[in-house]
Amino acid sequence: MRTAFPILILVVAFALGACSDTPMGPDAASLSAEDPAVAPAARPVGVPAAGIANNAAGASAAGQAQAPRRAPAPGDASIAAIAIGAGFSELVGALVYVDEELDAGLVDLFLNGTDQYTVFAPTNEAFEGLYEALEIDAISDLPAELVLDVLRYHVAEGRRAANSVVPPVRPRTITTLLAATFSVDRDGVIADIAGQEVNIVAADISASNGIIHVIDTVLLPLE
Repeated sequence: MRTAFPILILVVAFALGACSDTPMGPDAASLSAEDPAVAPAARPVGVPAAGIANNAAGASAAGQAQAPRRAPAPGDASIAAIAIGAGFSELVGALVYVDEELDAGLVDLFLNGTDQYTVFAPTNEAFEGLYEALEIDAISDLPAELVLDVLRYHVAEGRRAANSVVPPVRPRTITTLLAATFSVDRDGVIADIAGQEVNIVAADISASNGIIHVIDTVLLPLE
């Protein structure tokens, strides 16, 4: 993975003027794994990026896991419930932060919403790498408007399984809720606007309201 640390630092400069004017829902809520409404879901079982690519290309290789050729059926738990149960505490914390500061409605959207979304979910380690690069302690050290834009850059409309994300040959462009794009190559590597190379490390985690793909770096919509 290649991370453009000088580009990451631009987050701070961009934050001074960043502003998002389109809230995504009516209510903010506090999430807790102890809340019965968001009881922890089963920990997802991932597929290595190499296996995802092989599936998309219609090929196979010894020792490599393959993603299903068809999109998985909707699961029982919502995107937010799965994120809580699987320990994506930094991602959940970012959702709560923008809801509290901006009344963005992201928690309700991903917990109770019925519209389908594809979420590229950074691991806790991915967020920690971002904090280290920016020399901050937590996501709340950044402006909420900037964090909202970053979160929207991780979501696409509809259920997009691995076979519609990872291309067989040429890179595929994914358009996000921010109206900005990133590309994915046949090896399951994402190239974001900031020039980072981000790996899809687990795919096709099916929720009632979408699909989650796990990534190892926070995507940045900054040139």
